[in-house]
Amino acid sequence: MQTHLMTAQEQEAIFRRWLDAHIGLMLKVVRGCVSAPQDQDDLFQDVLLQVWSSIPAFRGEAKETTWIYRVAFNTALAWHRVERRRREGQETILKLDVSPQAQSSHVDSLREQEIVERLYAAIRQLPKVDASLALMHLDGLSYQEMAEVLGISENYIGVKLNRIRKQLADELKGANDEL
Repeated sequence: MQTHLMTAQEQEAIFRRWLDAHIGLMLKVVRGCVSAPQDQDDLFQDVLLQVWSSIPAFRGEAKETTWIYRVAFNTALAWHRVERRRREGQETILKLDVSPQAQSSHVDSLREQEIVERLYAAIRQLPKVDASLALMHLDGLSYQEMAEVLGISENYIGVKLNRIRKQLADELKGANDEL
């Protein structure tokens, strides 16, 4: 049986479809792994490149979301390992942050935004596997899908998620009262 080689047009069509359908998933992984906007931009570009590069290897044996999570998390882990060396080799360049922050004057939306920011900050403090589990849980992945991404048992996923929920709850306790 001869294998079908993917054309550039087929790869681009899949990439565009995945980007349209799963950009939120990719952004959630990026935002859950790094806090500085410029780092988020850099990591997001790396994730996009790795997702693009991984398309020819995708055989449909896993769900698209599972595949994209795996690629995004592996990219984030690799990015963290090399980021320190990358920064040491570069001069610091100051950039203005012109990305629009929520400029709503509505107090409730600002409070909600602050709580979400605290949640992501708390998730970033977790060990990487725990952070990835928290993000996948927030995105509604099943225990089976999380187990496939991380290569651990579904039972262990449940145990870890219970610990993570408690840790995040303790971390965020009183966030509503403070705001």
